[in-house]
Amino acid sequence: MTLSLSLDDARRMAAAAETHARQNGTSVVVTILDAGGHVILTERMEGAQLASLALAQRKAVSAIYYKRPSRAFEQALAGGRTAVLALPDAMPAGGGIPLMQDGVVYGAIGVSGGNNDQDQAAAEAGVAALARP
Repeated sequence: MTLSLSLDDARRMAAAAETHARQNGTSVVVTILDAGGHVILTERMEGAQLASLALAQRKAVSAIYYKRPSRAFEQALAGGRTAVLALPDAMPAGGGIPLMQDGVVYGAIGVSGGNNDQDQAAAEAGVAALARP
């Protein structure tokens, strides 16, 4: 079975993440990547800083490459594990979540524009939208 994300899936995820961000007073960039780390969709909310374009993508890439949320690297760094900073493409900040089934990564979402907790929550809202038809 080949897992993949459609453009409609990506749009649904981005809409949910943006709605969550808006409800919490933040403007974010949402990037959805396929399993190979290629951009399916990037959306920048009005008012989101330009740097968030790159950061959202880096968070999603980190999630794909390491098969774990980018938040895991944030927590490791906060716990004193500075070696995280030397890992290629690891982004130690909340907001990147891999999309996985049976241990296989088939995409990722990256959100940037709020603080780490806000970005993580918006990304989680995006992932939750994928589970809904």
